[in-house]
Amino acid sequence: MSSSKPAIESDIQSAQSWSPRNAAERILFHLKMHGEKTAAELGRALGTSGEAARQQLVRLAEEGLVESWSQSRGVGRPSQFWRLTAGGQSRFPDTHAALTVELLGIVGDTFGPDALSRVIDAREERTRTLYRNALADARTLGERVARLADLRSTEGYMASWEADGEGGYMLYENHCPICAAATACQNFCRAELAVFRDVLGPDAHVERKDHIVMGARRCAYRVTPL
Repeated sequence: MSSSKPAIESDIQSAQSWSPRNAAERILFHLKMHGEKTAAELGRALGTSGEAARQQLVRLAEEGLVESWSQSRGVGRPSQFWRLTAGGQSRFPDTHAALTVELLGIVGDTFGPDALSRVIDAREERTRTLYRNALADARTLGERVARLADLRSTEGYMASWEADGEGGYMLYENHCPICAAATACQNFCRAELAVFRDVLGPDAHVERKDHIVMGARRCAYRVTPL
């Protein structure tokens, strides 16, 4: 991952389905991508002052989109940290959530759980084919991880990646655009992990470390070369 671009510019490019248009949305976006931050940290990331960021955060808190708490880190006075509330999380799209969950229920109730599994398997195979084609000429594991992150961002997962410093990689998905469907039927998550393992190749071990539907802020995958 290139380090030559400012973090906020790189973040914006990594999520094509939701582009921040003003300072308040940039703050929501940065908290979504990076988790809890102080006003000073947000100010530096956004190229403004900590006080300007704090003023935006206060307005967002009044709208119920962010919340703060104090926490000590080392010596000195506790620092005030900010994070998204459930209302703030809802500003990021869950693609056709209610309709998708309803259709899953109809398929399961009408045709049985086996039919629902076949639908998910068909989606898995279609996704696998798409990803294989996109990664076909990637020469290294790092290139495959980078391209997979790009594909997932195009699909709305706000994905990013980084080298882990130990020869492997971390793949992050800061948003799940099918979260309601995945919560209703976790076979979607099982299928996606299987696709990742397949398209990243037999020379890689892929392990999910964090999972949004289990309450984590984001999904995180460790990719280790074999």
